[in-house]
Amino acid sequence: MAYRRSSKKKETYWKKLGPGLVTGAADDDPSGIATYSQAGAQYRFDMLWLALFTFPFMLVAQEMCARIGLVTGKGLAANIRDHFSRTALIVCVALLVIANSFNIGADLAAMSQSIELIFPNAPYLPVVVLFGLGSLFLEIFMSYRTYAKYLKYLTLALFAYVITALLVDINWAEVLFKTFVPSIVTSREAVLLVAAILGTTISPYLFFWQPAQEMEEEIAEGRGSLVLREGATVGEIRAMRIDVASGMFFSNLIMFFIIAACGATLHAAGIFEITSAADAARALAPLAGGYAGHLFTLGIVGTGLLAIPVLAGSSAYAVAEALRSREGLSTKWYQARVFYGVIVLSVGFAIGINASGIDPFASLIYAAVGNAIVAPVILFFVMRLAASEKVMGKWKNSFLINVAGWLLVLLMGASSIAAIVALA
Repeated sequence: MAYRRSSKKKETYWKKLGPGLVTGAADDDPSGIATYSQAGAQYRFDMLWLALFTFPFMLVAQEMCARIGLVTGKGLAANIRDHFSRTALIVCVALLVIANSFNIGADLAAMSQSIELIFPNAPYLPVVVLFGLGSLFLEIFMSYRTYAKYLKYLTLALFAYVITALLVDINWAEVLFKTFVPSIVTSREAVLLVAAILGTTISPYLFFWQPAQEMEEEIAEGRGSLVLREGATVGEIRAMRIDVASGMFFSNLIMFFIIAACGATLHAAGIFEITSAADAARALAPLAGGYAGHLFTLGIVGTGLLAIPVLAGSSAYAVAEALRSREGLSTKWYQARVFYGVIVLSVGFAIGINASGIDPFASLIYAAVGNAIVAPVILFFVMRLAASEKVMGKWKNSFLINVAGWLLVLLMGASSIAAIVALA
C-alpha cells in the first residue's frame, strides 16, 4: 500500500491507493449501511443530495488528518497530547473509545444477522464470536504489509451495493434530479436522520485512523524513528491527496447507491422502517430478487470485516499515543501490549454487548447521531493543528481549506444541536 518516495514512474492507479482508500471504505460499515438504507426506505430519493453534499467536507476533513500524520510523523492523539491540555486529550480519546466500542458491537451483530439470511440455522452469538475473534487474530498476528493488502482488497466488497442498485428497477432521471436538487424535510425524524448521515459519514474514528496509517506506511518504508518521518515532500503530499480523494469519493459513491437501491425498492413497497443493515438485505431479497438480497448481505459481511479492525485500531492508536506507549500494527503484540490490549478489550466489549441481550440495532441511528455530536469536538482540534505553522510548517492549511474546515465544524456543531433538540 506504500505510495511515497517511489522511483517507479509507471505505477498503476490501484497500487497508488492506500490508507485513503481503506479509510473511505471503512466509513461504509454495517452501521452506516443501516443509516443509508433507512434514508432510502423512509424518504425514497429525497436524501440522495447528501451523498454529493458531504463529499467535499469529508475530503477536507480526511485530507487534513492525513496531512497531519504525514508531516508530523505522529498520530492525531499524539499531536493533541503535545499541543493541547491533558483534559482535551482525555475528552477526545474517551469519546472515541466509547463510540467505537458500541459501533463494533452493532457491526458484529449486523454481520451475524446477515449470515442468518443465507444460513437460517446459523447460531447468532457463536457467529458474533467467530467474526470478533477472527478479526482479532488477523489484526494481531498478521504482518502489517499483508494485513494492509487484506484491508485494501476488502474495499472491493462495497461494489456489491453498486451491483445491487444496477439489478433493481430505478428511475435514474429522478435519481439524478434528487442528487443535484436538494429536498429539504424538516420533521423530527428527518433532522435525526440527517444528523445520523453526517455522523456516520464524517466519523471521528476515521480522523484517528488516517494519520496513524500514514505513519505506518512510513515505518513500513524503513522510517522507524520520528526524525525520519517528520516533514513531507511535494510528491508525497500530492500522492496522499490522490489517495484520500479516491477513498472519500468511493465512500460517498457507495452511500449514493445504497440510498438509491433502497429508495427504489423498500420505499416503493411501503417499507419505511429499517433498523439494521440485515433488515435492508432481508427486505430487498423478495423485492429485488435473491441475487440482489444476497449481494447486499455479502456486502455487509465484507464491510464489517473491513470496519471492525479500523474501529478497534483507531481506539488503540489513540489510547497508546495518549499514554506514550508503543503502538502500531507494524509491531508484534508483545512489543505493544497496551496497543493490542485496547484492540482486544474493544472487540471483547463489543462481543459482550451482544451476549448481554442488548439489541444493538435499535440504537444504530442514535449511535450515528452520537458520532455527529462527537465529531465537531475532535474536528476543532484537527483544525487548530492543521492550520498551525508551528505544527505543519509550510504544509499548514491554505485559506480555502481553513474556510471549508471551519464551515464543517459549524455544520457538524449545528447538526449536533439540532439532533439534541430533536431528541429532547
